[in-house]
Amino acid sequence: MKYESRDIFREKPFVILFALTAVTAWAFAFPMIKIGFSEFGIGNNDTGAKTLFAGIRFFMAGVITLLVYFLKKGEKKAVDTNKRGIFLLFVFSVVNTTLHYFFFYIGLSNLAGSRSAIIDSLGTFLLIIFACIIFKSEHMTLKKFLGCLLGFGGILAVNLNKDGIDLSMLSIEGDGMLFMSALCSAFGGILTRIATQRYDALFATGTSLALGGLFLIMAGIVSGGALKTVTVGGVAALIFLVLISAVGFSLYNRLISCNPVGKIAIFNSFIPVLGAVLSCLLLGETFHIKYIPAAVLVCAGVFIVNRQGD
Repeated sequence: MKYESRDIFREKPFVILFALTAVTAWAFAFPMIKIGFSEFGIGNNDTGAKTLFAGIRFFMAGVITLLVYFLKKGEKKAVDTNKRGIFLLFVFSVVNTTLHYFFFYIGLSNLAGSRSAIIDSLGTFLLIIFACIIFKSEHMTLKKFLGCLLGFGGILAVNLNKDGIDLSMLSIEGDGMLFMSALCSAFGGILTRIATQRYDALFATGTSLALGGLFLIMAGIVSGGALKTVTVGGVAALIFLVLISAVGFSLYNRLISCNPVGKIAIFNSFIPVLGAVLSCLLLGETFHIKYIPAAVLVCAGVFIVNRQGD
């Protein structure tokens, strides 16, 4: 039996498969970004170069996604060229890509990794809350609340150490920027649902990545950013990151367009845990036993949110 792609993206086994594929792709981005920074000679405090690097990544991913959209056959929504549609795509691109990753890279440059992961992950749970407020079809239930609680507990667990997590020294440049990134991530998820109801998910995703990436490139150049060295390893890392973005965002945005937002967003809880494990494998970082209970908590949260019934 031949399934239409929209049916596949609604069927639970495929939803789980595609969601895990998307978050695993994004988890790979953590070590690959570090490798890319090293290969291109980008320093820890070189925000301009980081912004430029991010812009190139997302612009290329957007171009590839748009090419796939225009080359594919079968179901395809007509491109809406009226002013409201164009404005929606512009806002979607700026919020979901440009501002989200601009704030993310600035915050990441001024904050420790553990706190960065925790604050940025707030976007997952803010998205679930905002979706319940904005969309009539979304409701905050006990299982969603418990699932979010367990998911956030897993993210906390992967970042805890013997001294705990020091949240006493807050900064606008670090904590403030990452909180703005989390807000943009959450609103980007809402805009994803709205944009993909008007446009094909591939077209909306490609436009968001390409246009948002272009704005990041411009911001990086204006900030004096430059890729000081170019190596084969750096180009390979960049290509891998481009594919990660194209595949991850295309799958995730299509899932958001076809399913309750909360059931998809909760899978993002896997990203910090998987990112830590993959960093151990690819960067030689130390594997900590705390990753195991963290993964169990996240799995429990995802299971509770996605189980049948309220």
